[in-house]
Amino acid sequence: MSNYPYEYARCLDMEQIRESPQTHAHSMEGFFPLLSLTEGCGALIIILVAVWTGHYRNGFSWTHDPKLEFNWHPLLMTIGMVFLYANAMLIYRTQRDVRKRRLKLIHAGIMLFIVLLTVIALVAVFDSHNLVIPPQPNMYSLHSWIGMTTVILFCCQWLTGCITFLFPGLQTPLRISYMPIHVYFGVGAFVGAIISCLLGLNEKAIFALGENYSAFVGEGMLINFIGLLLIIFGGLSVYLVTQERYRRLPRAEDEVLLSD
Repeated sequence: MSNYPYEYARCLDMEQIRESPQTHAHSMEGFFPLLSLTEGCGALIIILVAVWTGHYRNGFSWTHDPKLEFNWHPLLMTIGMVFLYANAMLIYRTQRDVRKRRLKLIHAGIMLFIVLLTVIALVAVFDSHNLVIPPQPNMYSLHSWIGMTTVILFCCQWLTGCITFLFPGLQTPLRISYMPIHVYFGVGAFVGAIISCLLGLNEKAIFALGENYSAFVGEGMLINFIGLLLIIFGGLSVYLVTQERYRRLPRAEDEVLLSD
């Protein structure tokens, strides 16, 4: 005899909730214009951060010049913890014709790549403090506290996500129970990354520009514009991820036949 509660939970986990084509068409209203705007903002943020660090902050180095090594930190964090993180969350909305199992692997792979970029970015910022003469203190600012908390939360999210949904994978009822927690803290870590970036931009502007920041110099205005774009990008990304009507509908290939 079949176990109805278990089968129902299994169906929910595999997104086997059928909706009519009319509902599907209505649910996607406004999605692609918003997605295009989001991706455009994200690409522009990366370009402007590269211009800021490359032009105004004199480019990049590695250990030879601590000040130039620092420039890897904002660029890699923007690419990883902002742009790629948002796209990793949105992959279940954008790749609607790909098998669910493959999407999970791609999602986990992107997250692992973000971890790699984050490690390099953290090494760069710690080196920039430790190698300068005299050395500068680490982990004293609100930016660093929120940033490190976000990184730790992100890594925990990735690890628990792999254990729960991939290998070895928990039982279906446990996956169903953990899914809202995974989504909530995943979005929370992304918001934390945006907040950390805003604090870091403001901190760098004050330290690097000093009184010139209040004189509306070009670098200061560029930093402010990057901050505004981060807010727009973060808000749009969270909106697209959390809107139920944009949820990926089930495909025939995703179905799992349940037997007695």
